[in-house]
Amino acid sequence: MEYRKFGPTDITVSALGFGCYDAAGGGYGDKMAAAVQRAVDLGITCFDTAAGYGNGESELMLGKALGPRRKDAVVVTKCGVNYAGRPKGRDSRRESILASVDQSLKRLQTDYIDVMLVHLPDVNTPFDETMDALDAAVRQGKVRAVGVFCFTLQQLKECEKTRRVDVTQYIYHMFDRRMEREIFPYCRQLGIGVMAHASMGFGILAGAYSEDNEFGENDFRATGVNPDMVVGIYDKDAFQRNVRLVNELKRIAEDRGKTMPQIALRWVLSHPAISVALVGTLNTQQLEENIGVLDWALSAEDMRRIDEVFARYGVDTNPPM
Repeated sequence: MEYRKFGPTDITVSALGFGCYDAAGGGYGDKMAAAVQRAVDLGITCFDTAAGYGNGESELMLGKALGPRRKDAVVVTKCGVNYAGRPKGRDSRRESILASVDQSLKRLQTDYIDVMLVHLPDVNTPFDETMDALDAAVRQGKVRAVGVFCFTLQQLKECEKTRRVDVTQYIYHMFDRRMEREIFPYCRQLGIGVMAHASMGFGILAGAYSEDNEFGENDFRATGVNPDMVVGIYDKDAFQRNVRLVNELKRIAEDRGKTMPQIALRWVLSHPAISVALVGTLNTQQLEENIGVLDWALSAEDMRRIDEVFARYGVDTNPPM
């Protein structure tokens, strides 16, 4: 297993992280619980969840699955979303943050949270109030480190005025490299830990889609919800092109004796700002494949070939924010 420093904290974390988003619904809970146990066996320490994933269902699954092995895990969770009556459902006021910490502790069956992230910015609450509340949770011994999820650079800087941001989490994958412009250099400058999520580009980089693939009517990839999040990957006029692009990337993977998901994850881990690459894991079979991303590196030639494929297909991997 590869381990990396988690920002300015004294926490060491596995480079490969276990994403628990899919535990919220879909009937994967039992299989994922078995995968959590196997992940700990293999040395994976980072488990990422959120109170907003299934209204706490994901936290409940993770807490139960870890059980007495909690001490072997670095648990990252999030707070501040899914509040009816608040703009965009976000609430990062002091009382909300502190209440969320206690609720997450209970669901996770633990007396401390390793990292608590604010799950999207609440622009209707001063960031100094939010960061002061998180700092209070640290002083109370309930949280070890704090951070933010998908904040802009300016919002990140505003948070830093009140309390050090230890860890951040952003979308980062081959199709979406926007964070390389400003966020990653800033995090490296200050030593902030970075978690990358959506490492598979919301599925396309797993290499399992065909050009005629159809998504369910409620699937955000088909509905156009959150277009900024998926940066046009699944647009009707771009999807077939992108599938062909990934099929070319598979040849690079084959040349290295790797799978497409392993190449996609290794690419994310190649950036020096990244502490953890998260991947959603539904069962032990997927977990075993993901482990193949460790203990090797993409060469300069591999990186050149990857960039050439994207250039040849005319994909803008760094669109305007």
